[in-house]
Amino acid sequence: MGTQPAREGEVVRATGTASRDELRRLHQRYYESRDPEERDRIRERLVAAYESLVHFLARRFQNRGEPLEDIVQVGFLGLIKAIDRFEPGLGNEFTTFATPTILGEIRRYFRDKGWAMRFPRRLQELHQQVVRTNEEMKNELGRQPTVTEVAQRLGVSSDDVLEAMEMSTALTPLSIDATLGGNGEESGRQLGEAVGGEDPNLDRVEMREVLARAMQHLNERERRIMIMRFFDEMSQSEVAKRLGISQMHVSRLQRAALEQLRESLGSE
Repeated sequence: MGTQPAREGEVVRATGTASRDELRRLHQRYYESRDPEERDRIRERLVAAYESLVHFLARRFQNRGEPLEDIVQVGFLGLIKAIDRFEPGLGNEFTTFATPTILGEIRRYFRDKGWAMRFPRRLQELHQQVVRTNEEMKNELGRQPTVTEVAQRLGVSSDDVLEAMEMSTALTPLSIDATLGGNGEESGRQLGEAVGGEDPNLDRVEMREVLARAMQHLNERERRIMIMRFFDEMSQSEVAKRLGISQMHVSRLQRAALEQLRESLGSE
């Protein structure tokens, strides 16, 4: 949008062509307006005006495993929330008000992305509080605090603290290549070896049951021909020799049996 990104350490206020006074008027009009279309137009101008602020804050989180473009988009969500919540009559500078909101939105994005499993936001936040409080009390007491002591400090139940502590494993999921068991003499086995997979024979079992029911409609000779041809994989000439009939006769019986099977299977 033609704006220059702020340099590291630079105090970012507002960018774009709008002056500070004009921005204040836009914020005031946005706060007072009840016309949705007018509010949308004003918000677009405000978002454009503070574009460099978002980029400046987003760059603090680059090289953390997420594309900078995604972080910037999350930052814009925080900017929009700040614009919606800002009350110009209180006399605060908007950039001072918006910065914590934008940073908070980006931090929540990384916190949510960091969990291998999705937990309620309440538990995620409690987990952070438990970790922080546990470290503070360990320094204060010179020992590891008990669950009850942490719960009392946070004003929550011991069960809540235990539940939050159990969530720690979700931050570092066990690799499928991790080794289970084993000791000094045995190396154990990989987790992947213990994970079940689909048995390719399951479909065959079901199909065999269907075929068995269908073949009940065949006579004895037809069943023998089908078994020898498709289970024992014998040629028509071999079947003919086994039954003492001509190969042409085997072909006719096989064709008739297959036709009956198709009709039987079609009615399953």
